[in-house]
Amino acid sequence: MSKVTIVGAGKYGSTTVQRVAAADIADEVVMTDIVEGLPQGLALDMNQSRPLERYRTKVIGTNDYADTAGSDVVVITAGLPRKPGMSRMDLLEVNAKIVADVTREIMTYSEAPVIIVVTNPLDHMTTLAAEVSGLDRNRVMGQAGNLDTARFAHFISEAAGADVLDVEALTLGSHGPTMVPVPSQCFVGGTPVTEALDAETLASLVERTRGGGAEIVGLLKTGSAYYAPSSAAAKMVKAVLTDSGEKMPVCAWTTGEYGIEGVYLGVLATIGAGGVKEIVELDLTADELSALRGAAGAVAEKVEELHGLDLG
Repeated sequence: MSKVTIVGAGKYGSTTVQRVAAADIADEVVMTDIVEGLPQGLALDMNQSRPLERYRTKVIGTNDYADTAGSDVVVITAGLPRKPGMSRMDLLEVNAKIVADVTREIMTYSEAPVIIVVTNPLDHMTTLAAEVSGLDRNRVMGQAGNLDTARFAHFISEAAGADVLDVEALTLGSHGPTMVPVPSQCFVGGTPVTEALDAETLASLVERTRGGGAEIVGLLKTGSAYYAPSSAAAKMVKAVLTDSGEKMPVCAWTTGEYGIEGVYLGVLATIGAGGVKEIVELDLTADELSALRGAAGAVAEKVEELHGLDLG
């Protein structure tokens, strides 16, 4: 029996639950939240959609972590969302306490789940979940690269006037200002993006991708993105449950790849049962490699700040 837990019944969490359930690849999806009645009500509503959408996966809404026992995959969405003008790093201390507490609760009831972190600041919260859980580092990863890559692909398709499904895009690095879009690995209908778009246009798309989340936060005024982020998280869950071996950009623990070691960072990896199976090293340009190493240094610096926090 396969079981997925989504921690957090906000828009991001509940939409992720819906996407995973509708994929019909798990026996049950548990949605837990501290707000009484919220996950229960959402679960009841989703379960009533099953005859219409033609899937069997059952959703369990709960306020009790005991109901998460024996989870194969856990997605942590809980945390304070950004407000207009806030950076992801502004959330470091408050969300660190939440993620640490959630991780302890999860590990009380599940022996060796794969944990997927989506709470911001992403790279640092993934680091924290790995440290608190005590799991092998390959079993803990963060969702950012899938989302950032999707945003980059959308912007490229709009600028090139191309079918979005004909665009191959990729971003690496951290989830934030040191994100590293990788034009050398991007194509439009098989044509290198550097030939499909002029340098000035491409540079503007890179910057828009880095600020993709903030742009949506600014438009919404309250809350943050959740449709594309939930799709990105659900894609990772599916890869783990089906042991697909699919290659996708995720926040993973580095062990010397690209000359980077001992830091969680956005890289291309093979994902399957057990989490990260292998990090795939790409032939990056000198500028891309330098930017990736710079992102690793920026993450490592903030991890030191994270370690100075009192998280109970």
